[in-house]
Amino acid sequence: MRATVLHGAGDIRLENVADPALRNPTDAVVRVVASCVCGSDLWGYRGVSPTEKPRRIGHEFVGIVEEVGSAVRTVKAGDFVIAPFAVSDGDCVHCRNGVYTSCARGGYWGSTDKAGDPIDGAQAQYVVSPFADGTLVATPGVPDESLLSSVLTLSDVMGTGHHAAIAAGVGPGDTVAVVGDGAVGLCAVLAAHRLGAERIIVMSRHDARQRVAKEFGATDIVTERGDEGAVKVIELLGGIGADAVLECVGTKESMQQALDSVRPGGRVGYVGVPAGGPELPVGQMFGNNIAVAGGVAPVRGYISELLADVLDGKINPGLVFDAEYSLDRVAEAYTAMDAREVIKPLLRP
Repeated sequence: MRATVLHGAGDIRLENVADPALRNPTDAVVRVVASCVCGSDLWGYRGVSPTEKPRRIGHEFVGIVEEVGSAVRTVKAGDFVIAPFAVSDGDCVHCRNGVYTSCARGGYWGSTDKAGDPIDGAQAQYVVSPFADGTLVATPGVPDESLLSSVLTLSDVMGTGHHAAIAAGVGPGDTVAVVGDGAVGLCAVLAAHRLGAERIIVMSRHDARQRVAKEFGATDIVTERGDEGAVKVIELLGGIGADAVLECVGTKESMQQALDSVRPGGRVGYVGVPAGGPELPVGQMFGNNIAVAGGVAPVRGYISELLADVLDGKINPGLVFDAEYSLDRVAEAYTAMDAREVIKPLLRP
């Protein structure tokens, strides 16, 4: 079968790899129906995260179960499943506490589990899922093609944007600012709108992303960044600042902008992968009673409620996918996303 392999900075290849096969009784073989490229994939692609040796890549996919191990109970052959970006056994104390991303035995697609065993990357024709019961979430039947892209977002970006809003305690009537206009930031706008925020300001300089943000519920666009951006947010909110700020980038500068944009007593929810070395100015947080919470999103715990809204047509997060590529054009998809020519590319095997 064919799978995407990262060899180093700027070097993405589609290669022939071993056909999928069950390795453990808790495994399932899944035929990938759709996957995608994530902003965090670009850290390896850009060389920010070194690639020690070629590895399969990709951590977001949906597909059809082809085969299950003898110990699998919650999914079966023929099921359409959503695969959260983190593999989890569903049984350890962290999974029972809902922090699936800290599973004692799990790991991430395209990486290894806690025992050091490899986990397939998702940008492929097939994937072997470890801990199928704890990881995969079956949908009620095969989603309509028109809903496929939105269902795919539940494997990561919609759940991650939702986590930012939950961590920041967004609720009805709140004022919210979103730092970051990538797929996660845009989904954070949608999540805040879904949770009842009254005013949502998104920081964006890109017309296409601004259009999606407005469709998702953004009421204001701020094109300025850094100190100027924070000042603009505060001006728009009557000199007070936002009740909640959702940080969806992961740099020192973006975190500072979030902290400078929130009102005293407000809340920052952060989900940006910390590749740029964000730091927390405790003095500023202490002096203004700013609460900061967030981290890697345990999206598996959010899938059921978000899926219900997708299937009912209440939310359409699939709009973040503005380009589609066949798997044999995966290198083009990476190039386009790296150049910010697309928001998020969807991949078809």
